[in-house]
Parts: sequence; structure tokens; C-alpha cells
Amino acid sequence: MDSRFRERFRYFMKHRRVRLILLTLALLLSGFVLYLDLTVRAQFEGKRWALPARVYARPLELYPGMKIRPEQLMMELSMLGYRSADDPRDPGSYRRENNEFVIATRPFVFWDGAQAAMKLRADLNSNRLSTLTDLKADQPVTLARLDPLLIGGIYPAHNEDRVLVRLNEVPRDIVKGLIAVEDRQYYSHHGIDPRGVARAFVTIVRGAGMQGGSTLTQQLVKNFYLTPKRTLRRKFTEIIMAALLEMHYSKEEILEAYINEIYLGQDGNRAIHGFGLASHFYFDRPLSRLNLQQAALLIGLVKGPSYYDPRRHAERALKRRNLVLQEMLQQQAITQPEYVAARATPLGVVEQAPVGTSVYPAFVELVHRQLRRDYREADMRSEGLQIFTTLDPLAQFAAERALTARLAQLEKARKIPPKTLEGAVVITSAQNGEVQALVGGRDTRYEGFNRALDAERPVGSLLKPVIYLTALERPDSYTLATLLDDSPLVWRSRGASDWEPRNYDNNSHGQVPLLIALANSYNISAARLGLSLGVQQVMNNVRRLGVERDLPVYASSLLGSGSLPPVEVAQMYQTLASNGFRVPLRAIREVLTVDNQPLQRYPLSVEQVIAPGPAYLVTTALQEVVRQGTADGLNQFLSPDLNVAGKTGTTNDLRDSWFAGYTGDRVGVVWVGRDDNQPIKMTGAGGAMTVWGDMMAQLDPEPLAPPPPENIEMTWVDSATGLRADEHCHG
Repeated sequence: MDSRFRERFRYFMKHRRVRLILLTLALLLSGFVLYLDLTVRAQFEGKRWALPARVYARPLELYPGMKIRPEQLMMELSMLGYRSADDPRDPGSYRRENNEFVIATRPFVFWDGAQAAMKLRADLNSNRLSTLTDLKADQPVTLARLDPLLIGGIYPAHNEDRVLVRLNEVPRDIVKGLIAVEDRQYYSHHGIDPRGVARAFVTIVRGAGMQGGSTLTQQLVKNFYLTPKRTLRRKFTEIIMAALLEMHYSKEEILEAYINEIYLGQDGNRAIHGFGLASHFYFDRPLSRLNLQQAALLIGLVKGPSYYDPRRHAERALKRRNLVLQEMLQQQAITQPEYVAARATPLGVVEQAPVGTSVYPAFVELVHRQLRRDYREADMRSEGLQIFTTLDPLAQFAAERALTARLAQLEKARKIPPKTLEGAVVITSAQNGEVQALVGGRDTRYEGFNRALDAERPVGSLLKPVIYLTALERPDSYTLATLLDDSPLVWRSRGASDWEPRNYDNNSHGQVPLLIALANSYNISAARLGLSLGVQQVMNNVRRLGVERDLPVYASSLLGSGSLPPVEVAQMYQTLASNGFRVPLRAIREVLTVDNQPLQRYPLSVEQVIAPGPAYLVTTALQEVVRQGTADGLNQFLSPDLNVAGKTGTTNDLRDSWFAGYTGDRVGVVWVGRDDNQPIKMTGAGGAMTVWGDMMAQLDPEPLAPPPPENIEMTWVDSATGLRADEHCHG
């Protein structure tokens, strides 16, 4: 009896334990499934993707009378990826015959509305656009824009990029091809293919690793929710999540998500996700305009974007594309004639991928910094903002080419070790302070140290115009003809060593007119003048002109011992170029949401900080610098008729070479030096000015002819005495 009882008890306890174990496992599995269910729905119904901000250059505006050379229009079209065609019908194509262009423009949504695709004829004459005609409507056009150049993006931390598309925007060939090649039972299964799963598990048992058996839904789960790590646990999780996804969402919703998520290539450190972006990346056209053979190539890349990369492995990619076409034929997704025609075509991939990570990293960094004033970093990297900037690709190209070519020439001419010279360039619009170009260093594609924004270097004589401006704001005491003392100076101040400035030629020049002292950049007369005016007053005017940082109030600061980055020097000269109106430099025009809704405007902010009279006189003096002063060598690059205003800058021991100047339409600042602060054996005229001259010569600048204010009187002056004379006086 006891033995029978004990046996039954053991049986009961044994099975109770089994039931408890099974119950526990069931509860754990249920909890796990519930967790996965919440995960699936939360991410799929929430914000699915972090969309990078897209940064665009200014759009080229075409209008009758605009100044543009045929080569410049050709360069713009080339940068935009427009293709030459005998009969340009497709958007993004053109034909050139001498000075006549026929351009089929691309449609684009600008900040002020959408512009449809147009077929334009642009006739150029004497380096101007003489007529602009809409060929479809056969009528003249007063203004048309080319689509702006995409110059980069501000990407999520994981550097994924994509262009979202709706399923109704996807060509039928993409949908049919995906089903035929990747998941023939897509519309009949519930997220998993039992036979495929069984095959996958057999390979695991045989030790062949995890492979095969994935439906489109499982592929989406793997890419969207899970890591690429191949384990049994991940495969099990993938199967459950795929079933849950199918339970909650329609086949159309899942397919749309797949088309936007799948990984299809790599552009440097930027990951190409989704068919929408892949279409631009490989064919430079929107997904809606892909033909059959192009669609087949993208479908083929799903299996292995790196292995079948058409730019690196063209033959391999061609075989894969043709296999996709064959599968589509077998599944009756295409006809035999379509198959034969598509198979006979080349890959058609554009040789150079459209810009992703910026080719203008220095300028994009400036944009990024200005955006931080108004937007959270997370929003910039995830909300798909569209940033329309002020960058002029033609000016940027001229700046980059001038800097890189000249630095190599200067090294060779002065026997400086190769690739040790560095430089930076800033170009702005003289009228509105828009930054048109910015180069942060010799390697123009380098995303590291940005010398245009962050290289704080002594500015040398670039500060002298502020001294003379301070004097000319006192018209009762100073004019351009006022004689200044350029005799030797020793400045003594308590607690500091004696300061004894010297002129570059090591000579003193006695009494010299203010105009001549500035034109020849005499140090002694400038220092005497600044000391008599007050160093603090001069430094206050530096801030009035737009420099935000405080320079040290020392006597030596008058001759530029204080340090500024090129962008702040550009701000200072911008105010002089705009006749005393301070316009903060800006790199952004407009910001739109991902749905093309305006977010924020960046209007001009203008404040008159210098009276018209003194501003005009300083510009006149800076024109004399170029006409017959330290920058007269600039006349070898540009016509003297342009009346350029400019100033050379050289620092102690020839360590820094600067040139800042302006024409009627542009302000430019160039710095040349070495990162290790070693001497470079050149003055401002011998180094930076040559870069400036090369650069501006490519841009056909407008003449500088500011109108004289009413309170300015022009008269003949005897340079020896500073007294009035007449045009026949030779004393």
C-alpha cells in the first residue's frame, strides 16, 4: 500500500513539475511575444525613419540681361548632372550650339512654390543672357530657375540616408520584380514561408550557418528591428515578429516599408537605404522614371549591394541584373520582347554618384553652426529638413581652384616643402552678406579642421583701415590729405617692454598724407595715429564693423597682433563694402519641412553703423592701395577699370599672408600660412593676393563705383603740405 502510494505520488509530482515547467515556458513565451508585439507596433506606427537634413546651393536664376559666360552655364549644368542630348526632352538634359542652349529643366519645389519642368532656349551674347524663351509655350520668360545643386546633408548618428516614396509612386516593374525574385508567395503567406524556414533550420543542423528562408516580411524585420547577427535566437525572433507584422498591417503597408528600408549600397560613410535614394545614387533620376532594366539592377542589388556594386563589379552586376530579368520572365511579370530588349541594354549607371556626404564640407559646417541657433541637433539629423543656402557653386569652384593651384606654385617658387602651406577663403555678396563660397583648407574635401571658421591668426595690416576710419569720422581734424608723422616711434607703457614699430622697408618717411600712408601700409604713421585716437576707440570700431570677439587693447593691436579667423575678417570688410551698413554674414536663405512647408525665413538684418562719408573715404583709400599702393600687383590679374578696393596683410617674421578686398558685387578674404606657424617667406601681396586675383578673375566681377555722399568735397591737394592746390600746381 505504501509503495503503491509512493509510486503514485512520484508520478503526480513528476507530471506536476512538467506542467509547471510548461506553464512557465508558456508564460515566458507569451510575455516575449507581447513584448515583440509592442515593439513591432510602436516603431511601425511611430516615426519610422530618421531623415537627414538636405542642404542645397542657391538655384541659378536665369533672366534676360544677366551676366554669365557660356562656359559658366555649361559648368553649372555639368555640376547638376544635366546630360547632353540632340533633342533634350527628358528633364535634366540640354543641347548647346555655340552660344545657344536648349535646356529641359527638372521640376522642383522651392521655398516659394513648385516650378514645373520647362524646355527653355537661352541665347547668350557678349557674356550676357540676351533672350530666354519657353519653347513649349513659344513665349519669352522673364525668370526661370534651374534646380539647386544638392551639396550635402546633416545625417543621423548611424549615417543612414533615404528618399521616402509612396507605394503608388513605385514603378510596377519594381513591385513585380521583387515578388518574382525575392518572395513569390508574398501575397499568400502570413509573414513566413514554412518550407523556407524548414530549409533554413536544416542548414543550421548541418552546420552550414544561417541562410535562406526569408520572406520579404522577414527581410524587413531583420533590417528594421534586428541586428544582422546570424543566430538561431535572432531567426526565431524574426519569425515571430514577421507573423505579428502581418497580423497588424496590410501587405501594401509592409511592402512600402520594405521598399524604403532595404539597404542598397554605400557612399563613403553614408549608407544608401531604400529604392528611392538608390535610384538617384545609381541613375541620377527619381524612382518614378526608372525603366525595366534599371529596376532589375536595383532588385538584383538586394542580394548583396557590395558584391554586385555596378561601379566596382560591372560584369558581376550585369549577370545579376540579367538573372533578375530571367526570373521576371519565368514568373510572367514581363513579356519575351521586354526581356530581350532590356537584356540587350548596358547597365546605364552614372559614372559619378550624386553628392551625398558634402563635397563642400567647410561651407556645410558653417550652415550647421548657423542652424544650431534655431534647431535642436536631433531635429536637424532626423526631421528631413530642406536647407536652401547661399552657396554659389561657380564662386566655390573658383575659390577652390585658385587656392589649391596657387599654394602649389608658391611652394615651388619659394622652395617651401610641398604640401606645407595652408589657406582659407571666404567670398560674400557685397550687397547682402550672403556667403557665396568658403574653403577651409588646401584639401577642399577634408571634413576636419575648418580654417575659414576656426583658424585664429594675427591679421596684421588688415586692421589699419579701422584706424583710418576712426580718424575720418572726425572730419574737423582728419581728411585723406591730412599729413601724418611717419618718423621713428618708441612707445613706453608701465609694466611692458618698449614698443618700437618699424615700416616694412625699414625706412621712415617723414610727413605723409593719410591716403598715401594707408596705400603704402606704413606702420609708424598708422601706430602714431591710432595712439592719438585711442586704442580702445579703434577696437570699439572693430566691433562696430561686425567682429564679435574682443581684441586686446594694446598698442601693438593697432598693427594687427590680435588674431581673427578669416570669416570674421570678411564680416569686417563686408561692412566697409556695403557703405557702412552692417549685414551679418549668412549662409541660409530658407528652411522647409520634409513636406515642403516653410519653417523659417532668414531675412536680411541691416544696421547702419558707419556714416556714409567716412565709409566712402575709406573705400576710396583702399582703391588707392590697389591703384598704386602695396596691392598694385593685383592689376596683373584684374582690369584697373574695376577700381577694386583691397588691403594686404603681413605679420611678424612673414608667418601670415592676408588679402581682403571687394569689387562692386563681391567681398573676398584669403589667408595663407602654415599650421605650425613657421615663416612662409611671403607678404600679403606675394601670397594671399595672388590667390585673390586668380579667384576673382574667374568670376568677372562688377566695377566698384560707390556714389560720393553729398557732404564729400573733392579738391586738389599739395601732397607735400596737405594744403589746397589746383590741377596745375606742381609744388
